[in-house]
Amino acid sequence: MVPMAAEVWEAGRWHPDLLDGEWTVELLETLPDDGLRYELIDGTLLVSPAPTLRHQAAIGEVYLLLRAACPADHFVFLSPLDWQPDGRTSLEPDLFVVRRDRIGAKNITQTPTLVVEVISPSSRRIDRTLKLSRYAEGGIPHYWVVDPTVPSIDIYELHEGEYRLSSSGALDDNVSVTAPFPVSLTPYELVQI
Repeated sequence: MVPMAAEVWEAGRWHPDLLDGEWTVELLETLPDDGLRYELIDGTLLVSPAPTLRHQAAIGEVYLLLRAACPADHFVFLSPLDWQPDGRTSLEPDLFVVRRDRIGAKNITQTPTLVVEVISPSSRRIDRTLKLSRYAEGGIPHYWVVDPTVPSIDIYELHEGEYRLSSSGALDDNVSVTAPFPVSLTPYELVQI
């Protein structure tokens, strides 16, 4: 029997001995809906604070661009929605594009076509290292990292199991890609509030 999250929380700290030191998707689903972002990478729990206004503005603008360009056999999702490729990993990309025939009943378990992370000061290292590595391991062909503080974008494509930077731009640079489908954007315009 999986313990409820409340059963492993006592006096302001987690008791990993009740979990054998590893989180699962099943246990993750028992956590409270408290405005924090809970994710798992290989059984390790990651907790992030609520996003900033610029972060949310960038997500909204990228969503509109992707939605307008997305082919009919794909769908663009906004967070909160999880990609759960196995029982020990549950990541909540800010945006992702999935072929319609890969959409599950509750979460996405098959490989998305594109994942977009908009970084925050608290997520910078996670998005640029841990998630980059896990998304590559999961075979996700396209990974975009948007930084709303600069503003900038780095676009990665998967080659032989590793991401390679295929395009990048900052401020008023026009960044255009042809894969997974044609899209053009200007980083500065993503954060105009």
